[in-house]
Amino acid sequence: MTSSRYIVARVAQAFGYFRKSQRMGDAASEMHLLREAEAQLGKMIWEKVENVEKLSVEYWNLRKFIKEKQEVDQKLAQSQAMLDQAHEERANTLNRSPEEHQEYVEQRIALLVELEDMARKRDQIVLEAREVRRAYDGMKMKLEVLTQEHLSTSANAEQIQRVKDQLAEFKVKFADLKEQRIQIGDAIEAGDLKVDQVDQILNQKKRERIDQASETFQLISEGNKEISALRAESGLLDTQMRQLYAEIGRYVSRNAHLDPACAAAATDHQGLIEIMRALRRSIALNHRLAGTA
Repeated sequence: MTSSRYIVARVAQAFGYFRKSQRMGDAASEMHLLREAEAQLGKMIWEKVENVEKLSVEYWNLRKFIKEKQEVDQKLAQSQAMLDQAHEERANTLNRSPEEHQEYVEQRIALLVELEDMARKRDQIVLEAREVRRAYDGMKMKLEVLTQEHLSTSANAEQIQRVKDQLAEFKVKFADLKEQRIQIGDAIEAGDLKVDQVDQILNQKKRERIDQASETFQLISEGNKEISALRAESGLLDTQMRQLYAEIGRYVSRNAHLDPACAAAATDHQGLIEIMRALRRSIALNHRLAGTA
C-alpha cells in the first residue's frame, strides 16, 4: 500500500467504509512476502556479515550448520548410492537365477522324459508277460488233458512233446521278460534317485537365491531407514539455516542506511532492500487501517 492509497482508504473510513478483513489479509500476504525476501537476502549476503557485530552469533552458527549440512548431504549421497546398488543386486539376483539354473532344469526334464519312456516299456513288458503266462496256463491245461487221455499212439506222443517244448519256450520267454522288467525297474529307481539329486540341487539354489535376496532386502530396509534419518537431519538443518538467513536479512535490511558494515554487505541488493522497506511500510499502513496498530 502506498501513501496515496492510504489517504484514500482513510477518507473512505471517514464515510463508514471499513474493510478490516481485507486489510488484515493484505497485511498477512505482505508479511509472507517480506519474510521470504528477508530469508533470500540473508542467504545471498551471509558470508559478508562476518564484521557485523550484532550478527556474529548468526554468522558463526551458519558456518557450523553449513558444514554439518555438507557432511549430512555427503552421507546421504553415499547411502543413496548404496541403496541403488542394493536394489540393482536384488533385481539381478532374481532375474538371472533362472538362466543360471537352466542347465539343471533341462537335465531334470530329460530325466523325467527318460523315466516316462522306461515306465511305458515296463508296462509293455508286464503286459506281454501276462499274455505269455496266459498262453502257458492254456498250454499246461492242454498237456494235462492229453496226458489224462492215456493214448499211446505215436501221434499223441508227438503232440504231448510239442506241448512240452512250447511250455519250455514259454518259461524261457517269461523268465527273459521278468529279467527285463527287473532291469528296467532298477533303471527307473536309479533315474528317480537322479531326479531327487537334481531337485535337491535346484532347491539348494533356490534357497541360496532367497537367502541372498533376503540379505539384500535387509540392506535395502536398513538403507531406507538411514536415508530417512539423514533426510530428517538435513531438513532440520535447512530449517535452522533458513531461520538464521531470515534474521540476517531482517537486520541488514533494517540497518543498511545506518550501519556501514550492513550497507557494505547489501551493496549489490539495494533494490531488494527498497522493496522490503516498502512492504514494511505497507504492512504498517494496513494494520493502522485495520485498527490493530
